[in-house]
Amino acid sequence: MLNFSLDGKVAVITGGASGIGQAIVELFAEQGASVHVIDLDSDGLEATAGIAMKKGGQVTSHKCDVAVQEEVIGVFEGISLEQRINILINNAGIAHVGTIEDTTEADLDRILRVNVKGAYNCIYACIGHMKAKGGGVILNMASAAASAGVADRFAYSVSKGALLTMTYSVAQDYVAHNIRCNSISPARVHTPFVDGYLKKNYPGREVEMFKNLARTQPIGRMAEPREVAALALFLCSDEAAFMTGTDYPIDGGFLRLRS
Repeated sequence: MLNFSLDGKVAVITGGASGIGQAIVELFAEQGASVHVIDLDSDGLEATAGIAMKKGGQVTSHKCDVAVQEEVIGVFEGISLEQRINILINNAGIAHVGTIEDTTEADLDRILRVNVKGAYNCIYACIGHMKAKGGGVILNMASAAASAGVADRFAYSVSKGALLTMTYSVAQDYVAHNIRCNSISPARVHTPFVDGYLKKNYPGREVEMFKNLARTQPIGRMAEPREVAALALFLCSDEAAFMTGTDYPIDGGFLRLRS
């Protein structure tokens, strides 16, 4: 019987204060995991933990900048002193809209610092622990933009492409240590970022532009965060024990069905 239970598992999830990360925290807690959430948003961390714990989950919050290695190592050392870390989900990320001409050096550094270096720091901080404890699962949140040309997403696409190849490299290097590493590549997902982007750039036209963005997925809508969380649950569960070194699109047909 398949039940995708995470009973007895300890999961560290970055960027869990909102959007996809929050949905993953809630679902993993519901499925029995002891969840540690890393984010810079104190209010969001508190809200996420409150929602998950109301559903009976075990959630611990850690305010931490994933781009600062010293902070990350401190958090992971603290967790590993008390518990075995079974799962790491690198979900923390930021976006940037613009072509290469619209992207300053500071813009690119900011994106790479969080989206690439942040994931590197978290893997670096826990990979030795996973090796010593007999294995684990690492899941990176890439993007459809890592595999397809998306207009005005130069810096973001660069960072997610790096995260995609980071996935392959870690999977190759640690498969013999019983560490699985995969990635998920969503297309557009209806998160607070989307709503904020539309409000900032298309005031008064939010509904119209939301529909336009939704139609870029052949399936005709954006994904919901819970749908991405469900895929993450499967890939981190024992039911996916034979799966490593692969990227899994969840894109409503964006990558293969566009005309």
